[in-house]
Amino acid sequence: MKLSALATELGLEYTGADIDITGVNTLDKAGNGELSFLVNPKYQHLLETTKAGCVLTSGPYADKVQCALISDNIYMDLAKVVNLFARPQGCLSGISELAYVHPDALVDDSATVYPFAFIGEGAVVGPGTVVFAGAYVGEKTHVGAQCILYPNCVVMGGLHLGDNIILQPGAVIGGDGYGYAQTPVGHMKIPQIGTVEIENDVEVGSNTAIDRAALDTTRIKRGTKIDNLVQIGHNVEIGEHCLVIGQVGIGGSTIVGNGVVLAGQVGVADNAKIGDGVMVGAQSGVAGSIEPGSKVAGTPAMKAGTFLKAASVCMPKLPDLFKRVKKLEKKLASFTEQAAGGDSNE
Repeated sequence: MKLSALATELGLEYTGADIDITGVNTLDKAGNGELSFLVNPKYQHLLETTKAGCVLTSGPYADKVQCALISDNIYMDLAKVVNLFARPQGCLSGISELAYVHPDALVDDSATVYPFAFIGEGAVVGPGTVVFAGAYVGEKTHVGAQCILYPNCVVMGGLHLGDNIILQPGAVIGGDGYGYAQTPVGHMKIPQIGTVEIENDVEVGSNTAIDRAALDTTRIKRGTKIDNLVQIGHNVEIGEHCLVIGQVGIGGSTIVGNGVVLAGQVGVADNAKIGDGVMVGAQSGVAGSIEPGSKVAGTPAMKAGTFLKAASVCMPKLPDLFKRVKKLEKKLASFTEQAAGGDSNE
């Protein structure tokens, strides 16, 4: 599309010639017809060598390139541009004869169901939703409008998914929560008879599991984005617009507030409470409660500043401190022996 049309679409100003934009690429890989971007000033040296036809950047850098699209929120506008040029996955429309759709299921005429997908009894699939090959939608499950269920994802029976939800390949929603009773002869399974509710505009990454509640509801609120390989236990509630990064594990009945960020490999114990706006650093361990707005890190989680001081200042000194303690122990042992010898001579 023409740069002028792109600028109008985004509500931005541009400098330079009104060229044709054919795609989006990085500064070092972009060609003459492509739009690139500069967000981090440390990469500004690439402006001198880039072959990009146009660069999306802020005002101070606009005069460093022949053609610029000027933005005050580069990441947001970059996302909009990429959406304009992105090609959606898939090549089919309508309901394939090779899919299994139960006679009592309600699939909107505008939905797409690929071969070898399964739509169970009483299930509802909303307008514009796409169910890819190998996906499973269980009995009496509601899937809203404009959702995408990528290949081999699973939505078990009796669940409710809102609108504009994306389930990446291999996501499993509504598998049994981890519940067992100890008996004299082993572990007795506790049936998990609750449900899962996922509100509008949620994305769930590949191979992520969100467990069915034991008795009530596991709930993911609107706008939350969940990465790959995340485990969310039964009866967990995650608030609005949270970011849950790869390999996070959240124990059962935990409550996570709105706008929370859980960085990679964070572990959260059962029944924890994390307040609104909390940021938890990577590989941290959370138990108990965290006050709203806190930034924490480490195991057990503590104020991020305290952890960083301990990790960057104290930890590197531990080997030297260990040697000093060993020397002191030897001297103390020597003094003790001398004192014991003196007592025996008396």
